[in-house]
Order: sequence, then structure tokens, then C-alpha cells
Amino acid sequence: MSLKKILILPFLFLVRLYQVAISPFTPAACRFEPTCSNYAIESLKTHGLFYGSFLAARRILSCHPWGKSGYDPVPEKKCFHKH
Repeated sequence: MSLKKILILPFLFLVRLYQVAISPFTPAACRFEPTCSNYAIESLKTHGLFYGSFLAARRILSCHPWGKSGYDPVPEKKCFHKH
């Protein structure tokens, strides 16, 4: 298992815990597709701990009545090539 995967495991666990133990007992309020918790999981898996956490926090902070809504996927990982 890579170091990247080991670092994000506790955070993935916390999001899954929220999805299983808290989310079912609260009203559905996410304004986005995918939901903020699914976005957090995907951003951590795609971009790693630091940038993935940044993306997840930015998404969660934008999920309010005056924010945007609709389809908002995790951005693709950019590959930089040396020339």
C-alpha cells in the first residue's frame, strides 16, 4: 500500500463514518451532485491528503443557501510533463 493511501485512510474512515452514522439522521441538504461527502472521498483518492482536503473543505464551505448548486465533479488530476 502506498504512503498516499495510508495517509488518507483515517480521513476516508471519518467521511464514511459520517455517511453511515450521521447523515441518515439529518435532512438531505446537499446542493451539489455528487454530495459533499462523496466529493470529499473522491477528492482525497484523486488528489491526496493536502489538495484533496483543500478541495473538500472548499466544497463544504460553498454548500449554503446563497452558494452555487448542481453538478460539480472533482477536477481531474493534472499531469505535468517535462519537455
